[in-house]
Amino acid sequence: MAVILVVDDDPNVRDVIARYFSQLKYDVVLAKDGMEALEIFKQTPINLAIVDVMMPYLDGYALTQEIRARYNVPILLLTAKGQIEDKEKGYVAGTDDYVVKPFDSKELQLRVDALLRRYGTVSSKQNLVLGELIILTEKYEIKINERTLLLPLKEFELLVYMVKNTNLVLSREQIIEEVWGMDYTGDERTVDVHIKRLRARLATLAPSVHIKTVRGIGYAIEALR
Repeated sequence: MAVILVVDDDPNVRDVIARYFSQLKYDVVLAKDGMEALEIFKQTPINLAIVDVMMPYLDGYALTQEIRARYNVPILLLTAKGQIEDKEKGYVAGTDDYVVKPFDSKELQLRVDALLRRYGTVSSKQNLVLGELIILTEKYEIKINERTLLLPLKEFELLVYMVKNTNLVLSREQIIEEVWGMDYTGDERTVDVHIKRLRARLATLAPSVHIKTVRGIGYAIEALR
């Protein structure tokens, strides 16, 4: 899995990002300022850097320039500023993307994943997150509140397909074609049986994740707030 360097002088921000991406099985390395970050680059292979703009000794813009001059890795800037001139300064320095604080962890993950794919660091097969549910797609594992679970294969594939299409109503025909394949010769009740099993598991293990029935059409998965 990719190694992410988080550079921020705020320990709370470092901790939030580290905990979130560690749950997704990324390796996370932390630095409190730009000088420490450059030392880490000398010692550790880094695949992506998340860099705060406002830091002592060496600010995010200057650090971005230093990284860009020496290493071919994606850089994502974090800042409390949202003005276009600040974004322009970041892109001129060499950043690949820009996220304004306070940020949503899921959005940050999507941007990180996109940058890693763009640089060819990881495959497009990424982990999925919905509510407290984390799906480790390459390991065929489910992680819920630090518990790791294994599901029967078809239940796992059904859950992955639905989470990839969160809040979309999926017909039984769509589900069968995607999960069981076009050559499947059984009837649609198979979908209902597997949905029932998944729904029962989620009700116990991840109550914020709900599969709803849309009468006459099919099913949709959602995260309840």
